[in-house]
Amino acid sequence: MSVQESPSSSAASTSAAKRDGGPAHRPGLILAFLCLAGFMTFLDVSIVNVALPTIEDELHISQTALQYVVTTYGMLLGGFLLLTGRLADTLGRRRMLQTGLVLFAVSSLLAGLAQNSAMLIGARAGQGLAAAFMATAALSLLTNNFEEGPARNKALGVWGALSGVAAVAGVTLGGLLTDGPGWRWIFFINVPIGLVGALVAPMIVGESRSAERTRSFDVAGAVVLTAGLILLIFTLGQTVDDSDVPMARIYGGFALSALLLIGFLLIERRAAAPLMPLRVFRRPSLRAANIIAILLLGTCVSLFFFASLFMQQVLDYSAITTGLAYVPLALTTAVGAGIASQVVTKVAAKPVLMTGLTLVGTGMLLLWRAPSDAAYLVDLLPAFIICGLGLGASFVPLQISAFAGSEEHESGLAAGLINTSQEIGGALGLAVAATYAFRRIDELEAQSKGVPELVDQARTTVFHDAFLISAGFAAAGLLVTLVLLPLTRAKDLPTGAPVA
Repeated sequence: MSVQESPSSSAASTSAAKRDGGPAHRPGLILAFLCLAGFMTFLDVSIVNVALPTIEDELHISQTALQYVVTTYGMLLGGFLLLTGRLADTLGRRRMLQTGLVLFAVSSLLAGLAQNSAMLIGARAGQGLAAAFMATAALSLLTNNFEEGPARNKALGVWGALSGVAAVAGVTLGGLLTDGPGWRWIFFINVPIGLVGALVAPMIVGESRSAERTRSFDVAGAVVLTAGLILLIFTLGQTVDDSDVPMARIYGGFALSALLLIGFLLIERRAAAPLMPLRVFRRPSLRAANIIAILLLGTCVSLFFFASLFMQQVLDYSAITTGLAYVPLALTTAVGAGIASQVVTKVAAKPVLMTGLTLVGTGMLLLWRAPSDAAYLVDLLPAFIICGLGLGASFVPLQISAFAGSEEHESGLAAGLINTSQEIGGALGLAVAATYAFRRIDELEAQSKGVPELVDQARTTVFHDAFLISAGFAAAGLLVTLVLLPLTRAKDLPTGAPVA
């Protein structure tokens, strides 16, 4: 049974928000500040990828350890999202955002100063933990500062645009910084932004926390869930990046993560103040949004991973050229999100999301047909433009669906759930696509007998398989949207009303 906020507490929350400088005074400044925090977390998911060869040479990191420069960030970010979301609800969302900004700045400084693999990977872990605080606190503050309906839809539209743009911009910016002042500036650039952001946060956004705080806290659930998610993401990464890992370890990792996650559900059924009240899944929009997020991010991460390899290993693009090739995708993602944020104020989120997923799937099918001698303007650019429009048009209604009907005290939980689904979806989608695509790589390369043209054709076949699987993720997301997502106009819902 869903807990409803009393009218008196709602009025108190509203008045408190206004006293502390809520959206009635400066909504644009609040939105810009919170989106900047979110942009930092999304950017660092991909910004390091182009710099990996340089980091490998300078720090003498082994191929086995190099993968963890990327995956450690995602593991900590994905593993701690639900915990940090509940902490934000309980201890204060602005306080947790400030904590994340300071930790992100300190971890970035340590990463930039790293002299060996252990120091760099440890600093990336700190960045991932900080990003979990920042992402959930910023998103829950956004939903609490903008009322459900057109105002929140537009705000989430900007957030959705930046989340999509940041993922692409990270690849481009990483190449520019690596070829410019050096790879360490990928991390140094975060230091002043994080520290200044933490200092000015009280001047921009008021404090916000759940009116139903409790003295008890679900420590057991938090530990078991975080351990299960980190182990799951870590094991998924091993299936892609390290062929020398014994299969028994991979199977054991999956089995143990499953046991931990089942144990978490059992704990939540009995906890007095559960970390994730299972009743929230009674809302059809929340259930559907999280399933769709897993499938959409599986498509998105696979797109960046395999398109980058295709351009560099088949088309012989340099790292910086590869990064610049993504610029139109980033721009069209912003355009698609901007259009979607306007459309969802007039129609339901469902048809907008269906349109976006259809475009994403179409773009992936165009990449599936790209030849081994593909021309950028003819074969890649149209696919990137269509994918960008589709991603932007999908992120906005997806966020709206995830928060539709959320009560004030559950906003941190909703933010943690949707972000966790995205992180797990990216890791799971890449693992599935890579496992399927790479299954024939040895056979195809043996058949090419070292002839350059045949080698390129063999690699193209591998990448075609990956693009086809990614298109399948988008198609599955479209089916889930059609069948499970309610046709509810978010602007018609009163604040706190459950989605029917």
